[in-house]
Amino acid sequence: MRDRLRALPVLPAGLPGWDVPDVGALPADPRTLFEEWFVESQEAGTRAPHATTLSTVDADGAARARTVLLTDVTAAGWWFAGHASSPKGRQLAAEPRAALTFLWRESGSQVRVSGPVTPHPDEGAADFRRRSAASRASGLVGRQSEVLGSLAEHRAAWAVALERASADLDLVAPGWTAWCLDADEVELWRTGDGTGQTRVRYRRAGDAWVRELLWP
Repeated sequence: MRDRLRALPVLPAGLPGWDVPDVGALPADPRTLFEEWFVESQEAGTRAPHATTLSTVDADGAARARTVLLTDVTAAGWWFAGHASSPKGRQLAAEPRAALTFLWRESGSQVRVSGPVTPHPDEGAADFRRRSAASRASGLVGRQSEVLGSLAEHRAAWAVALERASADLDLVAPGWTAWCLDADEVELWRTGDGTGQTRVRYRRAGDAWVRELLWP
């Protein structure tokens, strides 16, 4: 397995890298750079650039992670959604801090965002209505992470939920919530051929952001 792993290419060839001669000349708000990089990565062919790893901590202090979809970036922060009764929902209720990690291979980029998280049930309902019928059906089935007796049981429940979702566009899964991560730290990392790695951290300081280069 080791040889197989080492033989895998990590990043595409020809990446330009990221030259930062003056960190103070970077955008004052990391969201500006995040959105620029997001568009660049999408245009470079990154599949599902809005997919991100959400890391939380459970009641025992154990780290938990899963992939969620970024639903928006606003002045308030980075948004994602799901069931309040899910493991991530319960963990965020008990310890309302989290981290998001984005890996955009095609542009040689990684972004890490961390900070406090707040729930917004009203925005969660609006988010649910904007989803496809198949996605809403999955939400309506609920019971996320409970033990499942058989796949047939889930398939039957999902088929019923799909009929409900298709028939009623205003139907919202109980407890569906949007969360907003108000970052207090954002790290942006990029690499390129012949340049090595560049890593920049934005750190909240009152109402402003401190920008600093980090050793990769």
